[in-house]
Amino acid sequence: MNAAPDRSLRTAITLLALAGFFSGAALRICDSLIPRLSHDFGISAGTAGRVVLTFAVAYGLSQLAFGPLGDRYGKARLICIALFGCALGSLACAFAPGFDALVGLRMLWGIAAAGVIPLSMAFIGDAVPYEQRQATLARMLLGTLSGMMAGQLAGGLFADSSWGWRGAFLTLCAGYVVVAVLLALNLRNIAAPISNSGKRVAVIAQLTTVLREPWARKVLVAVAVEGLLLLGPMAYLPAYLQQRHGLTLSAASGLLALNAVGGLLYAVSARRIVQRFGERRMVWWGGIAMCASFVALYVSPLGWVAGPVSLVLGFGTYLYHNTLQTNATQMVPSVRGTSVALFAFCLFTGQAVGVSWAGTVFDRFGAGPMLLAPAVGLAIAGWWFARALRLRHSREGGNPGHPGSPPPRG
Repeated sequence: MNAAPDRSLRTAITLLALAGFFSGAALRICDSLIPRLSHDFGISAGTAGRVVLTFAVAYGLSQLAFGPLGDRYGKARLICIALFGCALGSLACAFAPGFDALVGLRMLWGIAAAGVIPLSMAFIGDAVPYEQRQATLARMLLGTLSGMMAGQLAGGLFADSSWGWRGAFLTLCAGYVVVAVLLALNLRNIAAPISNSGKRVAVIAQLTTVLREPWARKVLVAVAVEGLLLLGPMAYLPAYLQQRHGLTLSAASGLLALNAVGGLLYAVSARRIVQRFGERRMVWWGGIAMCASFVALYVSPLGWVAGPVSLVLGFGTYLYHNTLQTNATQMVPSVRGTSVALFAFCLFTGQAVGVSWAGTVFDRFGAGPMLLAPAVGLAIAGWWFARALRLRHSREGGNPGHPGSPPPRG
């Protein structure tokens, strides 16, 4: 492979980053729409959170199909099909006649969405050497994080407007269609390598191949905890800020959108951060930053403080998450699509459970337990994975499984 990606690969990665943008927006847009859905359908915020929960469940479970299929038939082809499915799902959600129908349609949308971001990561893992992969994944991350920021903000703007949630879903539909068409037109130029192992091994065997690896199991547990304790409670932060500080949903969403700005700051400085601190310090400080951010959101008497706190939360999140993500692309290279799919499955299954418990706790006991329990848990998770990295490094004499990366420090 050339030292630098060729033009067709650069085009592919740009299109995948755009696909990540709209997928990221879809992941976060309903957070800010929960209060509007609650009002429009006459239900509690916890009940309205089912639109986040069902999407996350469907998204997570469908990884188990998309990953092995991507290994067998080509990741770029599957991504393109998934984008067209997302366009149909968001269009159907925009015309949902009632809340139960909306929940069901969000589930179908989540199934289609499962084929976009994880297979894009696996495509990059197949096509880009490890020494260039951090920077390339950062480009993909920039697209996804920009989409998450735009989705969080747009959700609040639509929630406060006459367009409401229907307008939000129609806008996403248009974006999906544009990116899907561009990807289809360039499909011939971006065909990713297809795993020989994926062609001859049954799906269950592919999944088992990953789960047999002790290090893979640790990475999967760590990302499931992230979904459970971080992404679940985050779905209710707009409602919390509105309830406690009297902010409009658009103002609350704008402040919380700085979470993605923190992630963007990480993405543009990722190469220097990895070289200076190494993976162990990154996950440790990531856990501390997430912990401190949740505590600050709970104790601060001022609503505007949510802005800078969200920025710190986003930066800390990606210190932790991108370390896990990079490990996921290298867990079992022979079935990389399946590996990354299991990673996403654990993340979004954790999120689904997290949305469920956080909604119940928020409705019954208020924001205190919803924010403080994750604060403690995320700090412990950062310490535990940092320790796991240290033990693995001491056993193998280098940054395990990642040739060409600098040895971790700390």
